[in-house]
Amino acid sequence: MFTLATRLLAPTRLLIANKNFTFSIMAAATFSANSPSYTPLKRVGTHNGSFHCDEALGCFMIRLTNKYSGAEIVRTRDPQMLETLDAVLDVGGVYDPSHDRYDHHQKGFAEVFGHGFTTKLSSAGLIYKHFGTEIIAKELQVDEGHPDVQRLYLAIYKSFMEAIDAIDNGINQYDTDQPPKYVNNTHLSSRVGKFNLDWTDPDQSSEKENQAFQKAMNLAGTEFLDSVRFHVKSWLPARSIVMECLAARTSIDPSGEIMVLDRFCPWKLHLYELEQELKTEPSVKYVLYQDERSKSWRVQAVAKSPDSFESRKALPAQWRGLRDDDLSKESGIPGCVFVHMSGFIGGNHTYEGALAMARGGLKL
Repeated sequence: MFTLATRLLAPTRLLIANKNFTFSIMAAATFSANSPSYTPLKRVGTHNGSFHCDEALGCFMIRLTNKYSGAEIVRTRDPQMLETLDAVLDVGGVYDPSHDRYDHHQKGFAEVFGHGFTTKLSSAGLIYKHFGTEIIAKELQVDEGHPDVQRLYLAIYKSFMEAIDAIDNGINQYDTDQPPKYVNNTHLSSRVGKFNLDWTDPDQSSEKENQAFQKAMNLAGTEFLDSVRFHVKSWLPARSIVMECLAARTSIDPSGEIMVLDRFCPWKLHLYELEQELKTEPSVKYVLYQDERSKSWRVQAVAKSPDSFESRKALPAQWRGLRDDDLSKESGIPGCVFVHMSGFIGGNHTYEGALAMARGGLKL
């Protein structure tokens, strides 16, 4: 099913150029120049020298499109050469999608993704903004206008692309002037940066720089495709399940504050987003689901926010820390297994028991 992955290892022609030299790695051509079906490869430019995650990923993504499939990558800062290219990323001082110019360094540039996002875009974000729906639609094998394409387009920007834009533009994750409590050099932008030639390496040739950029493209591109794959195969089906269960919650309990998952899936982020999107009132306080290993049932209190440890309504204090018969006696509910000391989760051997615990939690 994953159609884009076949392009990951497709041969790439990379060319590094400046006023003094030209260096090129030629890829195998699909058609010979004499073939009636021969079409010259498009040429996509980015700067040479030190590279970052945004242009490495941008070059990878643009080659996933029909227009620039298998395009030659030209790495140069020569303005005259840049003018001859079909598309230019992260260099040239121009943002003009009508001519496929996608730089973000020029004075006055303030383009954002939109849809409620306010982070200034990098070259990768610009490519995703203009070509992301095409790439996603190809993976889903549907038209770009399909509603699932738009959902994935926004979700992948939020979970994957926005961080790359922010890091490249020097935007802090938190609004604080305090130094970070620890260093994080494990994110994608940092790992891509490590492919740049080390200053101690005796070989500082353009050929080696070119090879390093190819590795950077493949790393960034692999993780982008992994994100697309996850969202198609896992995120989207889970969202559909949560949406259906959220819609059915009043048939479980008239309060509307108890939701039952008829099939376990990652539900937390979907629940917050869907409640906000659908303006759900009252909010869900407990989610019930079956533990696939023990086959018993869990009743989990919903946190106040995705990154909070505080529950909207924790299970009753008098139940916390009790187990089995002691808990069943205290709660008056047969089949109890446990309630966590914090009250964020409990268990019962049966669905009916877990539902009774959730209903009791609402009252106490």
